[in-house]
Amino acid sequence: MDTKNVPQQNVSTYSGNKKAIYATGKDGQYTIIASSGWSVEAEVTKQALHELERLTDVAYQQVKANKRSPLFYHMYNRRMDLQTLAQSSGFFQWRIKRHFNPAIFKKLTDKTLARYSETLGISLDELCSIPALQPRNNE
Repeated sequence: MDTKNVPQQNVSTYSGNKKAIYATGKDGQYTIIASSGWSVEAEVTKQALHELERLTDVAYQQVKANKRSPLFYHMYNRRMDLQTLAQSSGFFQWRIKRHFNPAIFKKLTDKTLARYSETLGISLDELCSIPALQPRNNE
């Protein structure tokens, strides 16, 4: 993309910030240009966020029904998926999947729970429970 074609549409998903975009200058060399966004990128970002909110809601219902552990809900609530949680926590994906089982989750050691707590940025008490469901303010 040429430097003069870098999108500058002031999209809401950037919250007034700018993003670095690589573009080619007049000399043909890559340079970094600040972009205030592109409407297509903003729409895709919003769709991804809505999907994460949907997955969080589904996870909440599964935890309430005792089909999944609170870890399952908190993973999505923190905008993570299984792969991201595995990479961030250092646990293998198969092991995390086991921890989604409520019976197995209840038997986890304090050390394991502390790793999840630190990874998710929540307290141990929060990790072991789920909050009262708050209605979402969707756009």
